[in-house]
Amino acid sequence: MTPFARNILTWYQDYGRKNLPWQQGKTAYRVWLSEVMLQQTQVATVIPYFERFVETFPDVESLANADIDSVLHLWTGLGYYARARNLHKAAKVVTSEYGGEFPLTLEQMNALPGVGRSTAAAILSSVYNQPHAILDGNVKRVLARHNAIAGWPGKKPVENALWGVAEQYTPKTEVEDYNQAMMDIGALVCTRTKPKCGLCPISSSCAANEQGNQTDYPGKKPKKEKPIKAAWFYLIHCENEIWLEQRPSTGIWGGLHCFPELDSHQPDEVLESLSIPHSAVDSTEHLNGFRHTFSHYHLDINPVLVKLAQRPSVIMEQGNGIWYNLTNPIQVGLAAPVKQLLESLPYELNQKESL
Repeated sequence: MTPFARNILTWYQDYGRKNLPWQQGKTAYRVWLSEVMLQQTQVATVIPYFERFVETFPDVESLANADIDSVLHLWTGLGYYARARNLHKAAKVVTSEYGGEFPLTLEQMNALPGVGRSTAAAILSSVYNQPHAILDGNVKRVLARHNAIAGWPGKKPVENALWGVAEQYTPKTEVEDYNQAMMDIGALVCTRTKPKCGLCPISSSCAANEQGNQTDYPGKKPKKEKPIKAAWFYLIHCENEIWLEQRPSTGIWGGLHCFPELDSHQPDEVLESLSIPHSAVDSTEHLNGFRHTFSHYHLDINPVLVKLAQRPSVIMEQGNGIWYNLTNPIQVGLAAPVKQLLESLPYELNQKESL
C-alpha cells in the first residue's frame, strides 16, 4: 500500500462519512441507486430522493416491475432524467438476465444502462471490496491537484492521466474505505474553491499545494456562451384540471408530462392540434415568464393560460395525455418548470377570481 493510500485511510477512520443512508444495510441495489443519483448531484440533494425511492422501490425487482411514470414521478426535481430512464432499463436487465442479482465483474456492471466505468467500480468496491479505482468529479479534483495534472478532465488525454494515477494509488485491500475517503476528501476538504489544505492528509505531498495554485487544478471547461431559446407553454385549464402531454422517451424531458409547447406564440395552432373549438375557450392570458437553464442552453418560458368553458372530449380520445387534477394530482413524472407552474397555478387562479 502506498503512503498516499495509507494517509487517506487514516484520515477516513477519524473524519470520513459513515452514516449516509446507502451505507446502512448496504446492498448492491442501494449503492447502485445512490451512485446513479449522485452523478452531477450533491449528497444533500440526493438524500431525500434516495429515501423516498427505496421506500417505494425497496429492491431491484420492484423497480423493474414499476411503470416508468412512477419512476419519473419520484425523480421529479432531481434533473438529468435520462438517469431515471436508464435506472429503470438497468433494473430490467438485472432482473431478466442476472436473476435479480447484480453482476460481479467490472465489464458486466459497466455494460448496464447508465453505468459508466467509475460508477461500476464504485459499486463493486463498496459492496464487494473489489480493488477497482474510481474517478468521479471529487476524485478528479484531488488527484489533479496532488499530481499537478493540468487541463480539463473532459479531454481524453487528461482523463487518461487521471485514471493512471487513480489506479496507481488505489490499494488492493481496504478499497471500500479508500474510495469512500477519496470522495469525502474531495467533497469536504479539497473543495472546488477555498480548499482546506490544513486539514488534508496528503497536503505535504500535494504538488498544487506546494505551488500555491490549488484552484488552477483541474483545468476549467472551455467557456462557451449558452444560446437562448424560447418556448410557449399552453396551460389548458378546465374545472380545476390541466391538460398534460407525455413527451417522447428520448430528448429533453424524455418521458415526462408537460404542457403543450411551441417555439412561438401560436394559440390557434395549439387549439387546432387538440381539436378544441374556439367556442370552448373562455379566456386566454399570459402569465409571468421565467428562464430555465439546461447544461447547454437557456430556455425562456412564456406560459399562456387558456381557460376552457367546457372540457372537449376529443382530447382524451387521442390518448396522448392526461387531465391533471390540481388538488388531487396523480403521480407522474414532471419537468421541473412544469412542476413549478402547476404548484403556483392554484394561487394564480384564486388571485384572479378574487379581483
